[in-house]
Amino acid sequence: MNNPEATQQALSILRSGDTFQWYLIPLLMFLFYIYFNEYDKKNYKGIAAGLSLYMVHWFYEIANALIQHFSGHALWTVPEGTGFLLLVGVCAEISIMFACAGLVYSKLLDENPKHKIFGISDRLLVGVGTAAFFSIFEIFLAKTPTFIWVYPWWGSFPVFITVYIPFFVISMYSYDWKPKTQVTFIGSLFAINAMMLIVFWGILKWI
Repeated sequence: MNNPEATQQALSILRSGDTFQWYLIPLLMFLFYIYFNEYDKKNYKGIAAGLSLYMVHWFYEIANALIQHFSGHALWTVPEGTGFLLLVGVCAEISIMFACAGLVYSKLLDENPKHKIFGISDRLLVGVGTAAFFSIFEIFLAKTPTFIWVYPWWGSFPVFITVYIPFFVISMYSYDWKPKTQVTFIGSLFAINAMMLIVFWGILKWI
């Protein structure tokens, strides 16, 4: 599949009920269970790490959809293989995964915010290491018909630097922020994302 075909195919299934699959419902239930279980355990720091990553994830996905609107092609697209395509580059399955990724990987952090591994902060090491893992795994995804890197210069290293490092490093460091800072960051980015969706999707129909 070449890039123009991938873009058009993704747009053809964008928020279409024709691709819906029932497995999305139990996936959502599993996601809710994970967060409710952590809330029951009073793991508010882990929840903050999870929601911080998820808000950054949505900011990037909206930006990618806007790139598609203005240039004709997004940096990445999901042209097939999904039960529901939310935006041109993110399906429900990817979004559900990122909704819990920060929470899951925060389990690797020591409770001491000054803890180091090989002389490096474990927050930084886990964040960068996880970013590298996701970037390498994306090489495989980009070789399948379900996930397309549209431009030849866009690949694993640019994804690592510009996407996954912000995702996971912010998430891991947000684990230690004061509750007020966590709420402010998550709430502010939620408001920005919501406003962009209202304007660019709901009103202007750009994404």
